[in-house]
Amino acid sequence: MIEIKNLKKSYLVWWKDMMVLKGINLKVKGGWFIAIMWPSWSWKSTLMNMIWILDIPTSWDYFFEWTNVADFTEDEQATFRRDEIWFIFQWYNLLPRLSAWHQVALPLAYKWWWFSRKYKRAVEALKEVWLGEKINSTPDMLSWWEQQRVCIARALACDPSLLLADEPTWALDSVTWKDLLKLFKKLNKSWKTIIMITHDPDVASYAKRVVHIKDGLIDKIVK
Repeated sequence: MIEIKNLKKSYLVWWKDMMVLKGINLKVKGGWFIAIMWPSWSWKSTLMNMIWILDIPTSWDYFFEWTNVADFTEDEQATFRRDEIWFIFQWYNLLPRLSAWHQVALPLAYKWWWFSRKYKRAVEALKEVWLGEKINSTPDMLSWWEQQRVCIARALACDPSLLLADEPTWALDSVTWKDLLKLFKKLNKSWKTIIMITHDPDVASYAKRVVHIKDGLIDKIVK
């Protein structure tokens, strides 16, 4: 599905270039569930943002189904983010006054669908994550685990080819994060490709492949 070649990223710090990603080469096939492990407080989110084309690398080639994403225009990048990849945010990013249904339906505003179809798809996505009875609940009426599931439903409603998850278990207790990972495995069995970033080896153990990154390079891949 995706292949990233020689991804490098540097930042200007005190008038000097600081290289944080030093040549990442990564291939992810459709239907894989991989975990990328980094030490805490590293540049893991930088890599995720570049896979989602929210940040621009210093140099790279990025192929998505044989098309080089690195050559996309800004409009093509926006379409790519909307249709092919969805991000499950670490901080949920829910709008405080909107119901769960509105949170999930909001991205569907960009699709040329009738309202009835948008409503049906949003409700179906919420039912997939066991929130069918809370479609009218606002974030303050939901637990952290339920808010996380709203984020996942929001991603599923758009039917992306690839799901990105940045530390999705950070705010969950030991029982709840296992439920989340079981849900990811269920989605993966339905051929959703998932890339998850974590620093927790117990969380990473749920993935089919674990990519260890150290000092800005891939250190090893465990299958």
